[in-house]
Amino acid sequence: MTEVSFAKSFLGALDSRPVKLSPDHVEDPKSYAPRGAYILPKMLKPMTKRKAAPIPGQERSLTVFVKSLRNPPLDVKLSSQTPNTSVLDIKTAVSQDTGIPVEKMKLLFKKKPTPDSKVLKDLVGEDETSAEFSVMVMGGAAAMKTPPPAQAEVAQGQSGKEVLDTKEFWDDLRGFLLQRIRDEKTAGDLTDTFQAAWKAKA
Repeated sequence: MTEVSFAKSFLGALDSRPVKLSPDHVEDPKSYAPRGAYILPKMLKPMTKRKAAPIPGQERSLTVFVKSLRNPPLDVKLSSQTPNTSVLDIKTAVSQDTGIPVEKMKLLFKKKPTPDSKVLKDLVGEDETSAEFSVMVMGGAAAMKTPPPAQAEVAQGQSGKEVLDTKEFWDDLRGFLLQRIRDEKTAGDLTDTFQAAWKAKA
């Protein structure tokens, strides 16, 4: 019975209230129930200021040192490396400088092996400007400087149309055709045809 009377009184109170508030309705702050001050809890870690993203083309550069005191002794310096430079890129640069195959090298950072997929920004702090690696050479590969490519010697002597008037040129052509065709008669006929065509044109 008590529940029924409560429901009737509650519904009567709802009926006495307006269905909706007027557009210019303003609640009186004095009618609010008093509340105590709410204090935010303290954060366990202080908030750090978020650093602005670097402008493209103005990323910081790192200097990488690759050293080894064992045989073969190495001391390689790589300048202007971006934070996205991978360990594999470093090994490739060292290989080009020393001649040691990439697969024979293992780089260590702070005495721990580093996989090829790691990049410099994963290893060094944001304020650091250099990184030092030690290198282990597998299988006793010797560090040899890659010799510079030999420049092709420029042939001396006659050139141009003067060469076509020499017997040596046509003999060389006959030998080349004989080597490719492997038929002496056919090679001779082709050489004579080429020579006759050239003389007719000249």
